[in-house]
Amino acid sequence: MNKNILPKEGTAIFYPEFFSDEESKKYFQLLENEIEWVQEPIIIFGKKVMQPRLTAWYGDNSDEYSYSGITMKAHPWSKALLEIKNKIESVSGVKFTGALLNFYRDEKDSMGWHKDDEKELGKNPVIGSVSFGATRTFKFQNIKNKEEQVAVDLTDGSYLLMSGETQHCWKHSIPKRTKPLGPRINITFRVIKN
Repeated sequence: MNKNILPKEGTAIFYPEFFSDEESKKYFQLLENEIEWVQEPIIIFGKKVMQPRLTAWYGDNSDEYSYSGITMKAHPWSKALLEIKNKIESVSGVKFTGALLNFYRDEKDSMGWHKDDEKELGKNPVIGSVSFGATRTFKFQNIKNKEEQVAVDLTDGSYLLMSGETQHCWKHSIPKRTKPLGPRINITFRVIKN
């Protein structure tokens, strides 16, 4: 039985080998080549900067997703994304309607501290995070006490399911590394509330 890795105020269930090595390799190659990756500017503390990674937004219909000053229009689901989505929905208890994809090209690509609490995600967002490729450390930081942190290594083929109060009570990040690392693709499946 997989346990909640958060000590309080939220739920984050980690499945380290949710996809087999063979599935992980296949999906990484398909996503790297078939996804319409872009690098877009975002607004951070009032300044426009290029995101330190490539991104893409896929989903039902033409749902839009906005964060940090950008709005993305959904590309239609690819066959590979639908296969991945169907597999994680079997344990998630929700039907995901969109997916934000992030391509970390090397150890220099990163994601700063943030919460996935945009209004279109509803009151208690459910986020299903799938990782393929190089292992990266995913950090949680308690909003009330910045010293309280939880780290988990998101390995190739792993699945992290965040729900409940997680996005209200914890920030999360993928920090830069100094040691050379290969590429990683992360898919964060979401439920868009219209």
